[in-house]
Amino acid sequence: MKPKIDYTLYLVTDRDLMSTKTLEEAVEQAILGGCTLVQLREKCASSLDFYKSALGVKAITDKYNVPLIINDRVDIAIAIDAAGVHVGQSDLPAEVVRKMLGIDKIIGVSASSLDKAIKAQRDGADYIGVGALYSTNTKTDVNVISIRELIKIRKAVSLPIVGIGGINKGNAGKLSEIGIDGIAVVSAVIAQKDIKQAAKELIEIFKQH
Repeated sequence: MKPKIDYTLYLVTDRDLMSTKTLEEAVEQAILGGCTLVQLREKCASSLDFYKSALGVKAITDKYNVPLIINDRVDIAIAIDAAGVHVGQSDLPAEVVRKMLGIDKIIGVSASSLDKAIKAQRDGADYIGVGALYSTNTKTDVNVISIRELIKIRKAVSLPIVGIGGINKGNAGKLSEIGIDGIAVVSAVIAQKDIKQAAKELIEIFKQH
């Protein structure tokens, strides 16, 4: 049975930015601060290292009953029985991923335009990650999409929408007013000295609007 997901604060990992010694510690602190969903992103890891990291992080997310999403790698998600996979526009199509994962897993798709968001919904995605909403240091090759485009996407699709890209305490409140379901963050949480407090503050800002 497909898990019910709370998208409010979606942590995307980046071991190059984390303020802690281990990824497991960073993820645990984020969850203790209220993070509701974790995506493990390992852009440069070998398959074996990614698998080992996934096992370590899943031990933490399982401990707190927080779903773990794997970025890009369907094989890793299957190997560790993760809650699902997040794919970008240059990864495997959502309908193919669905055939591989089955009906009980979560599939997220990145969408940077209205057309791509509509296609993701048609292809069977469970949620859409829309961005980059603001300029971000974690991805240097992305195009920033307008808030106007985000509003169009929100009106056009019924799926949960998670905003991503450069989101921080200064702009998180504006996004909740649009009616999106959550915010995905990297450096705004994982790079902070007090990860737990950073997560807590972001949730409070997002929820108070």
